[in-house]
Amino acid sequence: MSAPDVPLRLLIVVPPLAGHLLPARALALAWAARGHEVSWVGPEPALRPVLGPDAVVHPTGARLFREQAVGGAAAVRSLWEGFVVPHTRFTLGTVRRAVAQWRPDLVLVDQHSPAGALAAHGAGVPWASFAPSSLEIGDPLDEEPLDEEPTDGDPTGGVSPEGGGSDNGGRGLAGWRDGVLRGLWERAGLPAGQYTDPRFSPGLVVATGSAALLGLDAAAVPAAYALVGPLLAERPEPPFPWERLDPARRRVLVTMGTLSAEVAGGFLDRVAAALAELPDVQAVVAAPGEAVLPPGAIGCARVPVLELLERGAVDAVLCHGGMNTVGESLVHGRPLVLAPIRHDQPVTAGRLAALGAAVRVDFATAAPEQLRAALRAVLDDPGYRSAAELVGRQLRDGGGAVAAAERLERFARVPH
Repeated sequence: MSAPDVPLRLLIVVPPLAGHLLPARALALAWAARGHEVSWVGPEPALRPVLGPDAVVHPTGARLFREQAVGGAAAVRSLWEGFVVPHTRFTLGTVRRAVAQWRPDLVLVDQHSPAGALAAHGAGVPWASFAPSSLEIGDPLDEEPLDEEPTDGDPTGGVSPEGGGSDNGGRGLAGWRDGVLRGLWERAGLPAGQYTDPRFSPGLVVATGSAALLGLDAAAVPAAYALVGPLLAERPEPPFPWERLDPARRRVLVTMGTLSAEVAGGFLDRVAAALAELPDVQAVVAAPGEAVLPPGAIGCARVPVLELLERGAVDAVLCHGGMNTVGESLVHGRPLVLAPIRHDQPVTAGRLAALGAAVRVDFATAAPEQLRAALRAVLDDPGYRSAAELVGRQLRDGGGAVAAAERLERFARVPH
């Protein structure tokens, strides 16, 4: 246990993906503001543009991982087989060296970077879980069956304890993933009798949602869970033609996320057709330069999402349902049209539709008239705005990055 006035060292192990890096960065800034130290493990070319030149990075090198399937349990399996497992195996050595050489007081482990938990457990260092999405919390897809054959053999590299690995055995996604995780544990040389699910620290799970958004019973949230809401911080924003915003029209932000660009083209064409029939609405679209835009729209490869929301420059958001964009929209009281593609996005979209803060549409099949009706609903019906503001208040009540840093600090200072 550290003395209260002794700075603490936090090692953050997170995938090199914007949806994970940005909230982790906000937490790291709050941690540093409390007088503590932070360092990161990951590929420097991906981390450095987000974290800045002064961040301490233990570089892993970079490699390409397979594309992921679209939809349901198949997409989750593809995520684990094509990214999480190979990324864990690729980075484990570097994480272990960072733990041994930098000697952190605590390791913050993204749920999709199990190498952090494996390395921390092996070294006897406390670790906390970081849940920037709703995919693992509550296991919303775990009852779905898995009928597909493995995409590349056993993703754990031949380790398949207790019937695990890629042999589904009819147990659905939960059983298959449990086998994969146990395989990673054994491959890391850790005692089977000490097995702990590396997605869930027994001591602390920091989640960027609220009970309602994560599908949890507010009266029965585990004591180890810190539901802190979105982790927001000032960040470098791309230039934007603010003078082109039309004050006479309501405005809709359209963004489908960085990882969805390769599949969003046709959907954005249908969105443009829908907006073309809404002359009183101006669109701000995050899209490549060749994208079709409705009349009067502002199209940019990257848009300053958080700044647009903070300025009150948009009245509604149309997106894929990623937790970052959803959380940022809700804490600013903006209703959403959600067109989920994969992973936790359908779960989040369903929950927000049930809460009345969003309209859900089908990404693959929604026609322009359906998209137009959905946009009209969230813009014209004040109930959607009221519901979004209510969920936003619940998220803000979590305390954000400051609350997350405080909870981590308390956890690091107790005996382990």
